Amino acid sequence: MSADEDPVRARYLAGWAAILAEVSRTGRRLDRDEIRGRRELGERAAREGIGLRELVRGHLAATRAAFRDLPGVAAAPGARQVRSAAESVLAAAEQAVDALAEGYGRAQLLAVRRDEAARREFIDDLLHGRSDPGDLSARALRFGLHLAHSHSVAVACGPQPYDDTHAVTRRAADTLEGRFGEQLILLATKDGRLVCIAPGSRPEIGEYFATTARASDGTPGQWRVALGRPRPGPGGIVESYEEARAALELAARMRLSTPVLRAAELLVFPVLTRDRQAMADLVRSVLGPLAAARGGAAPLVDTLDAYFDAGCVAAEAARRMSLSVRALTYRLARIQRLTGADPADPLQRYTLQTAVIGARLLGWPEQEI
Repeated sequence: MSADEDPVRARYLAGWAAILAEVSRTGRRLDRDEIRGRRELGERAAREGIGLRELVRGHLAATRAAFRDLPGVAAAPGARQVRSAAESVLAAAEQAVDALAEGYGRAQLLAVRRDEAARREFIDDLLHGRSDPGDLSARALRFGLHLAHSHSVAVACGPQPYDDTHAVTRRAADTLEGRFGEQLILLATKDGRLVCIAPGSRPEIGEYFATTARASDGTPGQWRVALGRPRPGPGGIVESYEEARAALELAARMRLSTPVLRAAELLVFPVLTRDRQAMADLVRSVLGPLAAARGGAAPLVDTLDAYFDAGCVAAEAARRMSLSVRALTYRLARIQRLTGADPADPLQRYTLQTAVIGARLLGWPEQEI
């Protein structure tokens, strides 16, 4: 193969023979400029798609081919001088390979960082709808998303904040891609949470993500996952993401213990809070009298919350609150005396439960309303 036909010889070995010739004569090591030159060649090779293995092999092959004719070898008076020249040439080749690999690795690291920055910018633009739809759609194809289709977004919140390089994020990504393939899913992080964007026609992906996220760091009880509804177009991804975020925030305010929240099942809460003043009036009129109880309203509101959450089964509610059944029924009787509403009566129970939901949403009694 001629030099013109071999890209390594033609473009990356220029000057190497002259360096070897001088090294064989003088026994010196590569100087700073020569090392920098090989490092820059390694960077250029990485940018131009030449493999590191090919680059190193080319240098070693050129060194072996030139060895017999090097001045320090050809003119050596004896075996000792040949060995000395060989040691110098091998040391120079070692320096060159090290510099090539360093430059190659640095170029790859920079490329990865540029890709990460581009991916992060795309995720931010996608989830907040800040970019031109046409430009966003073109960029999305690079990540396997067809924004004209319907997508759903799931958001997972764990015991600590996560970024794209965290081991938990990588494990979740590997598990999802192993199950569904990388073309169907875009997994990222935003504000310390895991975000999974998947086709709206594949609800099983979001469900599997919820399981995967909760199992990804061995503390499933500290995870909560919210699933937004499928929505079409780029704007639909924003809406689904905001639904999932709102569900997580709602769960925190409501002190919900449910590990997987589905936005479609929580639509009643935005309706309830649409008229904040009316909800505040309901809370004050129905639950306000509880403030006169010893210890304030909070323990009694917690009791009602646990009672309703347990399906109005006193024994289960008592177990969840670590109370005796007698203590819980005493509290329920106290609530009835103060409010005039019986938690066991279907109609009055509905009023009390709606008021308790409103209290959680508005932060009462911890906050004034």
